[in-house]
Amino acid sequence: MNEGISGKVVVITGASSGLGEAAARLLASQGAAVVLGARRADRLASLVNEITASGGKALAVTTDVADRAQVKALVDAGVKAHGRIDVMLNNAGLMPQSLLERLKVDEWDRMIDVNIKGVLYGIAAALPHMTAQKAGHIINVSSVAGHRVGPGSTVYAATKFAVRALSEGLRQEVKPYNIRSTVISPGAVATELPDSVTDRDAASRIQQFYAQVAIPASSFARAVAFAISQPEDVDINEILFRPTRQDY
Repeated sequence: MNEGISGKVVVITGASSGLGEAAARLLASQGAAVVLGARRADRLASLVNEITASGGKALAVTTDVADRAQVKALVDAGVKAHGRIDVMLNNAGLMPQSLLERLKVDEWDRMIDVNIKGVLYGIAAALPHMTAQKAGHIINVSSVAGHRVGPGSTVYAATKFAVRALSEGLRQEVKPYNIRSTVISPGAVATELPDSVTDRDAASRIQQFYAQVAIPASSFARAVAFAISQPEDVDINEILFRPTRQDY
């Protein structure tokens, strides 16, 4: 599966834990040079040390994806270090669920800033380099909630539906530049994402559900590697996966 991965420069947001951390480990083990962005500098430094100690290539840049300048600095650091960017993995996300009537407007704003604007800022940072290269691959992370809405997940689902719409528009627009695009929609995967839920009722429900069905973050990493490893004339546009036990 690592054909097409070795030697590639992969920028990953939300890389300090969960999906991004798992993807960084797997891709680095298969020969990619990973450029890692997240807000928690200590966690990033630990991951970089682990990867480099195993003979891999990794660089960390403290990044809040809600800040366009920081996302641009992350991508530019990767290009400066390696001369190009082959893959942009827009992974950072938040999932603070609650019923609309709870009026957690600050959480709505933060989800929009991270889950939608963060993806757009990643695209804006990577696209000029990729169009100049006439090559590249942008991978955006949606969710099962980007396919189905449930009570309490309304705003989160709206952001993830938006990621799917952005990804489809991107797919159509980048054809002249030989750029590939993928949107990955995971189901319940064991990460710190449920920890962002502050509403007590929603948190209890989600924690119980994840404890019953969630699968390891390595499942997501394998999906990323599958999309990247395809021959250059194959464009894997969408991957939707769930735990076998997940019923929605």
